[in-house]
Amino acid sequence: MIHGFMDQCKCVCGQQAFKTEPRNVTVRAGATALLKCEVLRASGVVQWVKDGLLLGPQRSLPGYPCYSMTGDQQKGQYHLQILNVSLEDDGPYECQVGRSVSSRAIVSRTAWLNVQIPPSQPYIQLESDEPWVEGDEYTVTCIAPDAKPPAEITMFRGTPSVFYPSICLSVCLYCPPILPSIYPNICSSVCPYMSIHMSIVYLYICLSVCPYVSLFQNEEVLSTSWEVDVVSRRSSSVLKMEVKPEDNHAVLRCESVNQVSRSPMSFTRTLSVLFEPAEVTLQGSFEAIEGQEINLLCYTSSSNPPVHIRWWLGFRELNNTDVTISEGDNGGMMTMSNLTHKVSREDNGLSLTCEAFNKGTRFSSVRSEELIVYYPPQKVWLDAPPPNVFLHSGTALRLVCFSSGGNPTGQLVWLKNNKVLQSASRQVSSERGVSRELLLTLQPSDNLATYRCDSSNKAKKVLSAQTKLRVLFPAVSVKVVAKQQELRRGQTLDLDCLAGSSNPTANISWSLGPVMLKGVDQAPKKAEFGGMSRTSKLSLTLESHHWKKRITCQAFSNVLSEGVNNFYTLNVLFPPEFSDEQPDQVKVTEDETAELPVKVSANPDEITCEWIFQGEKLVKERDPRYHFDDWTLEIVNVSRQDGGEYIIECSNAEGKNRTKLKLDVQYAPTVRMKSDPVYVNLGDTADLLCIADANPITYSMFSWKWMVREVDDLGEESEDEGTGLLTIYEVTRDRAGFYKCTADNGVAPPGSVEGQLIVRFAPELQKGPQWRKVASRGDGSSDANVVCQAQGVPRVHFTWAKNGFPLDLGNPRYEEKMEVTGTVHTSILTVINVSAALDYAIFTCTAQNSMGVDSLDIQLLSTNHPDPPSDLKLLRVDHNSVTLEWMPGFDGGLTQNFRVRYQWPGSASFMYVDVFPPTATVYTVTGLNPSTTYNLSVNAINTMGESSYADNNKILSVTTAGIFSSALSHDPSEIILIC
Repeated sequence: MIHGFMDQCKCVCGQQAFKTEPRNVTVRAGATALLKCEVLRASGVVQWVKDGLLLGPQRSLPGYPCYSMTGDQQKGQYHLQILNVSLEDDGPYECQVGRSVSSRAIVSRTAWLNVQIPPSQPYIQLESDEPWVEGDEYTVTCIAPDAKPPAEITMFRGTPSVFYPSICLSVCLYCPPILPSIYPNICSSVCPYMSIHMSIVYLYICLSVCPYVSLFQNEEVLSTSWEVDVVSRRSSSVLKMEVKPEDNHAVLRCESVNQVSRSPMSFTRTLSVLFEPAEVTLQGSFEAIEGQEINLLCYTSSSNPPVHIRWWLGFRELNNTDVTISEGDNGGMMTMSNLTHKVSREDNGLSLTCEAFNKGTRFSSVRSEELIVYYPPQKVWLDAPPPNVFLHSGTALRLVCFSSGGNPTGQLVWLKNNKVLQSASRQVSSERGVSRELLLTLQPSDNLATYRCDSSNKAKKVLSAQTKLRVLFPAVSVKVVAKQQELRRGQTLDLDCLAGSSNPTANISWSLGPVMLKGVDQAPKKAEFGGMSRTSKLSLTLESHHWKKRITCQAFSNVLSEGVNNFYTLNVLFPPEFSDEQPDQVKVTEDETAELPVKVSANPDEITCEWIFQGEKLVKERDPRYHFDDWTLEIVNVSRQDGGEYIIECSNAEGKNRTKLKLDVQYAPTVRMKSDPVYVNLGDTADLLCIADANPITYSMFSWKWMVREVDDLGEESEDEGTGLLTIYEVTRDRAGFYKCTADNGVAPPGSVEGQLIVRFAPELQKGPQWRKVASRGDGSSDANVVCQAQGVPRVHFTWAKNGFPLDLGNPRYEEKMEVTGTVHTSILTVINVSAALDYAIFTCTAQNSMGVDSLDIQLLSTNHPDPPSDLKLLRVDHNSVTLEWMPGFDGGLTQNFRVRYQWPGSASFMYVDVFPPTATVYTVTGLNPSTTYNLSVNAINTMGESSYADNNKILSVTTAGIFSSALSHDPSEIILIC
């Protein structure tokens, strides 16, 4: 192994060097390119680099099917061969030899492979894909893509002459430039083989049949200039054309060629130009008699596309046409339209129009002539009452006949029942036509008479209009006939109503007072004067309320708004009946007089009545409080026991009847709490229920009041029957106390009751500065009271600890005393004969109940000067005084008092004022000047010294009001605290 390596070293020892370096090569796409590289003393790995990418050390160059290294490797030949060259192969190449044990790496100079391709099929871009319009200017662009070097472009214009089929045959000995991208598998499968194989494969691909080859006549060169885009390898030629009719069907041809083209490539596009007809012609006769047919002709010169012809008579389109389209000049078409039309009188004077229009060019042209039609009178009409209008006999009536149209105008004649009337006035002419009037005084004979007006002229055609008059009169009589003599409740009464002759037929209606009844009308019968008579039958089931009432029959004409009527009076016998006004309930207040009325009627009206209560007949002898007045019952000094249901029974010769009446005795409420007191946990919902005994139970009868103080939102109030409910959500401690429930149903006096709400909450200890310290001299000569105060419900229990250890209250040196005031619980721990050594310590007070626990550390220490106050604030200011408030600090174990210090601008020093009473925490400084700014502060003093000033020596700056200003509470924004 070592020996072989040494032999190799002998062969290749020495610096590597290039014998032959690659040079720039230009090759046509599809051919084979060879970049030469020969290395002397090659000891390192030889590789080719394309665009900075290593192609690999193996000579077959895996991954690059068209690439390989050729030559004699023993002679140091590493030539790069590229088959079927394409544009992707265009670029820089280098031959590199890697470093070895005996030599450094070397890199050849860069060689460029320049691949040239013929242009691809050129194409033409038009400014618009829509057909061109004559007279407009358009832009035509010919583009020759994918050419290297860029293609040269020539544009031609000609007209097609000969067309014949042919076969295109392309024999290719190379892979075309576009083949790898379109058929990626062909290059890889074909290029490694011999060129003859490639030719066979590509010959199969390029063999095609061309549909036509076009030969052109009169071809002219339009453009030989073009622009080049080197980056995209594209040439383009732009041509501007002003279009004429002669350009229709002309052929534009674009031809491209470059240095490597075997032959020029071309592309053609046939133009389509829209142009208008030069002339529109209308021919024919425009006079005719009504009913005749006319034939007209309208035709145009050549246009593209062919024009559409439409015929109009006035604003009406005529469609009875025959259209012929034939070839015209410049590849256009000529349009001819024949119209056949049967004229009518409506056509007279209208414009007959031939409209030619071209949608492509938006061309429109019309030719018009006036049409003259001869016809008899066009219309005859009457000014007369409409057929559904009825006229009264004796009414004066004016009939007018009008005739319009006709050539010449018509002559008018009036007729009555086909007989000519000589009494008509003379005929009158006007712009609208002619008219003739007839004056009548209506008679009964005019009912249903026909009046006709005839109009005629030289055309010998008569037009007529007629009307039939309706003369109205009401029924001549109305009669009501009953079949029964004696009437009783529950019987059926049969009545007939007979209405005499009328025109129109009268409508018969029945009524009982204001109530309309439904009768059965019989078929009308013909009667005199052309009128009709009618009969109506009515069946009525009698009721007591019909007594003394009238049944009315009316024969009414809706057209005349006039009627004739007659009536029949009902005498109905019936037993006692109670009126709709008879109450079924009487309300009375307790201890007042109750009146129970009786409202009854009967026929005959001899009635007797009696009262029954709780099964017994009521008489004056039973209770002196009962009084009877015309069957009405009065009860004096009524009580709630009198309330209930009463029965009244009445009778006469026809029978008897009874009804019930409820006596509702109303009384004031008496109320009670459903439970008292009511317990609720802090934050829970409290329900206070108030029950009332009252009559009536009214809506919003209950009201609640908190006896502690007035509040806007007491809680949610509701009620159900005789129970009032006050619901308080998320109860807080301050909502505890007595609540008054008042029930007021409108009967005096209202009833009230008070109930207590007790809010259970966990103990809350007082923890201000004055509660956290206790002072004593500590010489064994005095006692110290350590006070712990808590609020809580239910009862709070206290335990004590000293320096974290439970305190033995059995020790005679300690005594505990408990005080309870409402929800405030106080535990006072007395330390007997305080010793500084034994008793100066932290005492922990723990307050506990079923709701929770709270604790506080209280320090027992030696007497000292007091702690400074805190929370100094302004309560009020006026022109000569300022009112302050503060929170006291620990008093140092001794009685403390307070002193206010203040100063104003220009003062030589501070002014001091001792607060009185000494322990007060609210004080008014007086004797101040108006409109002056004062700086105020406060501190505490005891026998051992004084504290610093409140709030870490902060100063409260306040300006007094003017002397004429009202005393106002100072706006906190005007208060300045100065450190």
